[in-house]
Amino acid sequence: MSDSLVVCEVDPELKEKLRKFRFRKETDNAAIIMKVDKDRQMVVLEEEIQNISPEELRLELPERQPRFVVYSYKYAHADGRVSYPLCFIFSSPVGCKPEQQMMYAGSKNRLVQTAELTKVFEIRTTDDLTEAWLQEKLAFFR
Repeated sequence: MSDSLVVCEVDPELKEKLRKFRFRKETDNAAIIMKVDKDRQMVVLEEEIQNISPEELRLELPERQPRFVVYSYKYAHADGRVSYPLCFIFSSPVGCKPEQQMMYAGSKNRLVQTAELTKVFEIRTTDDLTEAWLQEKLAFFR
């Protein structure tokens, strides 16, 4: 087993979906959940979900397997403004297979670049994904 980091390609259909997602007009929270297809060595769409809270999103994520999520979140700022940041969340739970962990870790940056995202967060347990956590993370971005 070589220690070289596997960098998975991003499925062309997923690229297109991410591009459309970036320009979506809807104002509800929505998520694109992605996984690595090990045989094809490709990042692929697992599920797209409309109108989903951070807590509901958490329940969609496997507890023992990594996932990538792009989350469009309706963010009400303290001063009353509302924005719709796109958040990239790398769910990388403790206790998943090292080989799987490596494939996801190796592919993360390419996916982030492909999706052209700047708000990139990581969780080590799905329990961390809450509205409070997300708001705390987003507070760093002005």
